[in-house]
Amino acid sequence: MSEPTPILQFGTSRFLQAHADLFFHEAATPRTVTVVQTTGDPSRAGRLAALADPRGYPVRIRGLSDGQVVDREIRVTSVRRTLSTATDWPALCRLAASETQAILSNTGDRGYQPQPADDAPAFDQAMSFPAKLYHLLAHRQAAGGAPLSIFPMELVPENGAVLRARVMQIARAQRAPDALCDWLQACVWVNSLVDRIVSEPLQPAGAVAEPYALWAIQAGPGVALPCDHPAVQLVPDLDEIERLKLHILNLGHTVLADRWLAAGADPARLVRQMMAGPDRAALDRICADEVLPGFAARGRGPQARAYLAVTLDRFANPFLDHRLADIAQNHPEKVARRIGAFLDWVGPDGHAMPELSAIARKAAS
Repeated sequence: MSEPTPILQFGTSRFLQAHADLFFHEAATPRTVTVVQTTGDPSRAGRLAALADPRGYPVRIRGLSDGQVVDREIRVTSVRRTLSTATDWPALCRLAASETQAILSNTGDRGYQPQPADDAPAFDQAMSFPAKLYHLLAHRQAAGGAPLSIFPMELVPENGAVLRARVMQIARAQRAPDALCDWLQACVWVNSLVDRIVSEPLQPAGAVAEPYALWAIQAGPGVALPCDHPAVQLVPDLDEIERLKLHILNLGHTVLADRWLAAGADPARLVRQMMAGPDRAALDRICADEVLPGFAARGRGPQARAYLAVTLDRFANPFLDHRLADIAQNHPEKVARRIGAFLDWVGPDGHAMPELSAIARKAAS
């Protein structure tokens, strides 16, 4: 019999391995996790097995912190079990109905997009993550399980509220009973923001990451931190943190990715290499002439300047092999969310942003 795991995690990414799963391992009171693969990709069977290896998987933390070199490795042992929605749905339902206390997810940039199978009356592997979650929660409610906390970690503004709205939309389409709808509303849908550059996978599991890490969780009724760790913080409002990360760090990555694509998309090109060449000057110009004035127009100039200084140092981290090919995945969607949304936030009466506007128009065409 496997050890009970209070955390049920949807997603197997290297980000989660070097972020939440590492925090659960390092917490003052360690938490244990069951990791669920949602894609059903059989080629990742080796990763699933390695994640739950009792010896743990490696996470290498490399970079600079307060001017000091950090270069250490941790063997993460928080993952005790792995399942796949494609092959283990009955076992997953039993687990969710009994020992699960909290659910977290990081299902990628397209994880919330509706799929045709979402309309099916019973679970189907072709469903989107919110539809799979709906059927799993419905099973828990029918089995008499209590409402629980749900921590989406996708890079979507107000991700908890967005996921709840999509699950409730599915519930209404399925004509769910009032008791189930009330139960779903009683779950705690947590808005959160995550920040850590995880640059390189290790095989068969593990990752290389920078020292900087943040999991900011918005306070609200019933919200409790999933673990006691310095990088996991309860904050009154995510907006300021979210804007800084999305429109400086993420925007900066996407600007570099756009230039990388225009230059021929060398698959071996790294962020730190671009920061050591002429692309650094272009990024500095866009930040100085467009990004910082945009934040200043919204009354957040000092915060943006401080965050930008830290961000540029993170980009130039000499230890991290952060590939532009990874950043450029789903490039049009990232441009819309990171650059287009920044232009909308500043508004047409704000500071002129010709270079960012050009990137947004090109991606949308």
